[in-house]
Amino acid sequence: MAESRRGVLLGTAAYLMWGAFPLYFPLLEPAGALEMLGHRVVWSALTMTIVVVALHQVTALRALLADRRRTTLLVAAAATITVNWGVYIYGVTHGRVVETALGYYINPLVTVLLGVLVLGERMRRLQWIALGIAATAVVVLTIGYGRLPWVAIVLALSFGSYGLLKKTANAGAVPSLTLETLFMAPVALGYLALLGSSGNADFGAHGLSHALLLTTTGVVTAVPLLCFGAAATRIPLTTIGLLQYLTPTLQFLLGVLYFREDMPAARWAGFVLVWIALAMFTFEALRHRRRQLRLTVAAAVG
Repeated sequence: MAESRRGVLLGTAAYLMWGAFPLYFPLLEPAGALEMLGHRVVWSALTMTIVVVALHQVTALRALLADRRRTTLLVAAAATITVNWGVYIYGVTHGRVVETALGYYINPLVTVLLGVLVLGERMRRLQWIALGIAATAVVVLTIGYGRLPWVAIVLALSFGSYGLLKKTANAGAVPSLTLETLFMAPVALGYLALLGSSGNADFGAHGLSHALLLTTTGVVTAVPLLCFGAAATRIPLTTIGLLQYLTPTLQFLLGVLYFREDMPAARWAGFVLVWIALAMFTFEALRHRRRQLRLTVAAAVG
């Protein structure tokens, strides 16, 4: 019971920290989104390398590097998570916090759809209905925004693809993220060097405190991941699945209440449809899990 409670607290902490990111990245301005992304990749690579050594997972890291198939998958995962990070940073620093929340709300539905299209998994009837409602919501939101909510769509697709690649690679969270950031670090370093040589870098141009703040991107990336990893080993996936909605909910509340982003009626209608789709999706997932548990128990008794 104590371990389960600790797991819930760690999971809640992870998702709340991710949800609070819209408050963090604007602090890094006037650096642009791409410069922030470059620093996040570089400092995350350094931070995760230290974490791997501290947690004695160097052997696991070497094993990943020796496996060509998993390494290839993680290179692809590195590319998708970099796109995700970049678009997210752009969204929260350009007045689109609510749209980033939408991306993470619809992500579970996109993940299931990718499972059907790529892995040949089968969706149940209620899941198809939920997906249809979510698609309708995107249409309504497109009308409400006057444009396709591309930030939300790219976030959902990139994170869904990232999850699919990670699932296929079947690698530990810490060593795999370490490899992913190490793969992207040379590109990020090259971009930051180019920015610096052209005199367009903001790192160091706005005082020591701003420069130090940019270096914290690595820790900010690592801490919620470690909390999430610790939670995942202590609580069921169904609990993790419910906790994941904390992140977009906090982002949505920050966008509406703190950043005062415009929410006309059409956008509210679109979000209500998304919430209905998620409620149906979650209900179906919980019902299916209970059914599977009953079948397992019946088979064991029989």
